[in-house]
Amino acid sequence: MRMASALTAVSLWLGVGLTSAAVAAGGAYPDRPLRLIVPFPAGGATDLMARALAQGLGEKLGQAVVVENRGGAGGAIGAEAVASAAPDGYTLLYSTMGVLTINPSLYAKLRYDPQKSFAPVSLTNLTSNLLVVNPALKVNSVAELVALAKQRPGELTFSSSGSGTTSHLAGEMFKSTAGVDIRHIPYKGTSGAINDFLAGRISMMIDTSSNFVEQVKLGKVHALGVTSRQRLAALPDVPSISESPGFESYEVSLWSGVLAPAGTPRPVIDRLNGDIKAVMTSPQMVERMAAYGIQTTHSTPEEFAERIRADTVKWAQVIKQSGARAD
Repeated sequence: MRMASALTAVSLWLGVGLTSAAVAAGGAYPDRPLRLIVPFPAGGATDLMARALAQGLGEKLGQAVVVENRGGAGGAIGAEAVASAAPDGYTLLYSTMGVLTINPSLYAKLRYDPQKSFAPVSLTNLTSNLLVVNPALKVNSVAELVALAKQRPGELTFSSSGSGTTSHLAGEMFKSTAGVDIRHIPYKGTSGAINDFLAGRISMMIDTSSNFVEQVKLGKVHALGVTSRQRLAALPDVPSISESPGFESYEVSLWSGVLAPAGTPRPVIDRLNGDIKAVMTSPQMVERMAAYGIQTTHSTPEEFAERIRADTVKWAQVIKQSGARAD
């Protein structure tokens, strides 16, 4: 009996000790810097949003949040890196809609499952693509661009940040809706696509609005329309493409968010979610992003997961109809 009592006492002590250690470990998160993987090269809109979030999130967490750019394969390389990382909350993915909802329909073999490999944390940003053209084209509306493309089939070009990205598919949707032949020129990242467009070597682009707001205001490029149904506060005079005859059903609304590897403890997810909400709803962040035509937002992990599921179905249909394929 004495031996049994002693063993029971030891077991209880060990149980209390282990529980206390677990609580202490959980309460200590984070105790070292975090990595925020951006699955695209530096310099684009995704990188801009991620770095703004990383700065604010680092202040909330009390640890540095280091942005690491891993571009390639339409964002798949960066996503794979996070999917295979330890589920401890120290490696996070800053993902665009395309990486999670478009890639599954474009790539036959992905080494990550958008709905199983990650634990959604929160949506962070909503934005739109912007249709911009080289001023040398001398077109002032979507209708005029379509007319020119029909007069010069196969001569006009549009660049994108890579095959299968939202900028590519938005262009394919435009071509399909208008019934025109405009050549797609894919680049490895946003910077190269924009640089050649600004240099006059590309006829048009349909890419994230934040990449062009300043150039539009300075008159360096001509904006014909936004891909969302709502006009942008930063460019209120630029109509929605859906306002143009024949494009009533055209819409591409974009989002970005943070995810952790699947299996990350829920207390860690909740801590990150709360701090991300504080960062994205701060007046400073709202104002900063609005200047680029980007709306800040926040969601629960469950709401984010549902958005991923719903948009995966939507984009599968778009890709099938457009015939778009990743290189």
